Amino acid sequence: MRTNHLKYILGLLLTVSVMTSCDQTFDEVNTNKVDPTSLAPSLILNKAIISTTYLDGFSTLGMLCYNFGIVQQIITPYGSSLSGGNYNQVNNGNTSQVWINSYRNVVKQIVAVVDQTKSDPLQSNTYHCARIWKAYTFMILTDTYGDIPYFEAGQGYITEVISPKYDAQQAIYKDILKELDEASSALTTTQAAVTTDILYGGNVAKWKKLGYSMMLRAAMRLTKVDPATAKTYVTKAVAGGVLQSNDDNSVIRHTAIFNNYIANHLAAREKTNFYLAAPFVNFLKENNDPRLASIAVRYVGAKGGPEQVAARASTDPKVQIGMPMGYNDVTITGVLQQNGVASIWDFSQVNLNTVLKLDAPEFHITYSQVQLLLAEAAVRGWVSGAAADYYSKGIRANLEQMALYDASAAIKEDAIQTYLKANPLDPAKALEQINTQYWVAAFLDGNEAFANFRRSDFPALKKNPYPGSEIKGDFIRRMPYPDSEIVVNSGNMNEAITRQGANDMDTRVWWDKK
Repeated sequence: MRTNHLKYILGLLLTVSVMTSCDQTFDEVNTNKVDPTSLAPSLILNKAIISTTYLDGFSTLGMLCYNFGIVQQIITPYGSSLSGGNYNQVNNGNTSQVWINSYRNVVKQIVAVVDQTKSDPLQSNTYHCARIWKAYTFMILTDTYGDIPYFEAGQGYITEVISPKYDAQQAIYKDILKELDEASSALTTTQAAVTTDILYGGNVAKWKKLGYSMMLRAAMRLTKVDPATAKTYVTKAVAGGVLQSNDDNSVIRHTAIFNNYIANHLAAREKTNFYLAAPFVNFLKENNDPRLASIAVRYVGAKGGPEQVAARASTDPKVQIGMPMGYNDVTITGVLQQNGVASIWDFSQVNLNTVLKLDAPEFHITYSQVQLLLAEAAVRGWVSGAAADYYSKGIRANLEQMALYDASAAIKEDAIQTYLKANPLDPAKALEQINTQYWVAAFLDGNEAFANFRRSDFPALKKNPYPGSEIKGDFIRRMPYPDSEIVVNSGNMNEAITRQGANDMDTRVWWDKK
């Protein structure tokens, strides 16, 4: 029995020894050394920047169905899931896209970066870059909806605020300008470059130009409601230094794997559904604008989607025909002959081999837009320099920008000079000319085109005559809040509605004063 008892004790000691040995190495053995438990703030900032231009093709329907249609650049005759600006009707599935993408993705990420880096001197540049991108993100949101959650937005994981209050757009813009001013000036070249930066590879000088250029854009939003503040910040932006060439453009570059999602969507299920609108095509065509050949393609004589083939494709500006406003897929068949087309599928479309090929870049703000804003500021007497010079440089920059989409879209120098010579700035109608050119320069950036159209009231578009319109005014002025807010944040939303006005597409945002 003693022998058995001794064996039992020895066995028990051996077991304990083995278990102790295993326990000592348990954490090491069971720790995944490949999957990260956290990401560097600079990488989260990249994710926020990428997410700004949408995460899938369906999300782009907010822009395709509303923004492009409202400013009459791209239109669809179809209803159901594609209804929106073409019919001047509410389509809750598409009016909510900017809100959903921004708050669920971009805001959550960018607020986290600001919070993680604000107290770390070694990450001060990442902190200030994040502040600049946060300002840009919230400009898109507030321009689209008006009063929105701002100061408490994205705080769910940080301060457990899950029902953020809505802030007045006036207060939001005041803080956006302050943030852009502070962040742009605070960026420093004394720190090592964050080379993983997806926009500029850690080039702080370019980030500064981006910040001041965003400040210029934000300041010019206030021309109707607070010209004194607008002038103050325009002056600061110019003194700080704005974009100086197309090399400074803020742009997301795509590949055959990481696609331009507007291009992706139009190349797939929506290929035969969206067309260039007549007001846009006619403006380019009537002014012999060389950009039309870079932007448009028409499948001449096509009587159905299967006939939209390369053999019919023409980029010749002379044959381009934009789709008229005010029709659906049934009523438009009655005006095909007078428009000189064989069918719906015979109207001009955005060229999927140039400006909307799958790897086409998407621009956030460009040198062209900056120069055109400076042209308007010069007309108002807010900056030194001739408005005509800024105007000419802005147009040239956008003409040259075509080459950044694809080599086949490049515009030759002699064509550029011919166009500039034929389209000088006329002081008597300078604001209209400048902002109509801005309309062209913002093509494919629906958020900016929609915002500047409301701010400037140019181009002088005619009301969409669709008979089933649900708006009282001539144009849609904002997007209504998503239905989801009724469920999760109705109290704060209703307070904003009481302050701002009815939750419909007729209510104007603060800076969109009549």
